[in-house]
Amino acid sequence: MRVSEYVSFDAVGLAELVAGGEVTPAEVEAAAHEAARAVNPRINAVVETWPADDEPSPGSSPLAGVPFLIKDIGVPMAGRPMELGSRLAAGHVAGADSSLMRRFRRAGLVTFGRTATPEMAYGITTEPVLYGATRNPWDLERSAGGSSGGAGAAVAAGVVPIAHATDAAGSLRVPAAYNGLFGLKPTRGRVSMGPGADEVFSGLAVHGSVSRTVRDSAVLLDQIRGPEPGDPYFAQEPSRPYAEEVTRHPGSLRIGVLCQAWGGRRTTPPVADALARTARLLESLGHRVEGAEADLGSDWEEFVLANARVWTANLAASIDELAAAFDRPVDSSTLEPVTLAGHHYGQRVTGPEFVAALGIRNRVARSLARSFDAYDVLLTPTLPELPVPLGTYAQGAEALDGPGWIDRVFDRSPFTAAFNVAGTPAMSVPVTADAETGLPIGMQFAAGYGREDRLFRLAGQLEEACPWADRTPAVWAGERTGR
Repeated sequence: MRVSEYVSFDAVGLAELVAGGEVTPAEVEAAAHEAARAVNPRINAVVETWPADDEPSPGSSPLAGVPFLIKDIGVPMAGRPMELGSRLAAGHVAGADSSLMRRFRRAGLVTFGRTATPEMAYGITTEPVLYGATRNPWDLERSAGGSSGGAGAAVAAGVVPIAHATDAAGSLRVPAAYNGLFGLKPTRGRVSMGPGADEVFSGLAVHGSVSRTVRDSAVLLDQIRGPEPGDPYFAQEPSRPYAEEVTRHPGSLRIGVLCQAWGGRRTTPPVADALARTARLLESLGHRVEGAEADLGSDWEEFVLANARVWTANLAASIDELAAAFDRPVDSSTLEPVTLAGHHYGQRVTGPEFVAALGIRNRVARSLARSFDAYDVLLTPTLPELPVPLGTYAQGAEALDGPGWIDRVFDRSPFTAAFNVAGTPAMSVPVTADAETGLPIGMQFAAGYGREDRLFRLAGQLEEACPWADRTPAVWAGERTGR
């Protein structure tokens, strides 16, 4: 299979070729490896590749035979490295599959590598010391986002049509927006974190994917959703497969629009213009669109501090466990400055402070839930600005303490974290692009708890109205191969 042909299909399309006997899983995997070799030296999105050891049965699932990449954190794969983007965990090899990895295997995905993440997934740009910076294939001087930046850049550049991603404060939606992809953060409890963890970042983090087409994300979520024994959260199963929702009409939705974010960060003119264009498109599709206010249930400073306490306390526990397991020091030889500062602060978070932070989480969840009584969907920019230049987040970072780093991250991505705290689904959709630079601009749509079905219907409608899959970045495997 030629790479120029490989990159023209989404994941479902590739699986259909395999099921029909037009191409073998081995031929598709070979094309994926060639695509990675063609673009990865320029974007540094894929940390490692290997010959896949799975042999899917063609037609056994809607994704059987599709090449796949997992993020270098959160999804242990037996016998493969998982280094969390950190020198502290360098050389670590997973001893067993996680529940999610078993589901990836059952789905027939051919996992052949892992993608870059910032250290401990502790940020929304992917520039770790261990691997070096991941570059945005639309503009190599700009960030690919994070913490699933490697996944975003790899999918955008054509290495794979869909890749695993995680999201604790925007880590899936930010790379989707930066790289011109579709990315849906599922409801809390939709995908199991087991068995090694009952929850990650105290329920803020979820598993998902980034993809070039809506149907790929829907089909994958169908394959991996559902609880495992012992899971602390349970999201009610949908009434029908998400793959069917993509082609169903969403009806006339009540859509509330937030142009300016909580916290005071102003939306830049190119993004505000893209939001206005998106609102007009939605109206043309028959939706009722109006400006809205969504009460966060907390003032911004209180919100950031509560998240800082939850994040850093969890971070400190993970770091201490890794340091003990590998007999390595917790200092500047193993951790980057912001991670080390988070560890120091997290060790000092008291039990009452942590419980109070969970109380803020409850207040935010209850308050945003009331917004979904008034509106079917909330629309915001995914980010208030275009993809930032590499190095932006590092400026003066060595002087930041634990809350200072979280404040910086939330200030640059003020629209996304609230929906992690609330546990509700939210998606970034590449509806439009900046007219001057051509850079993609993501629009975020959020719905009430368990309403991924509503989001997939709307996403399918938007994809039909303004297709984006044929937009390709400057670094694109289909062109780099010359075939």
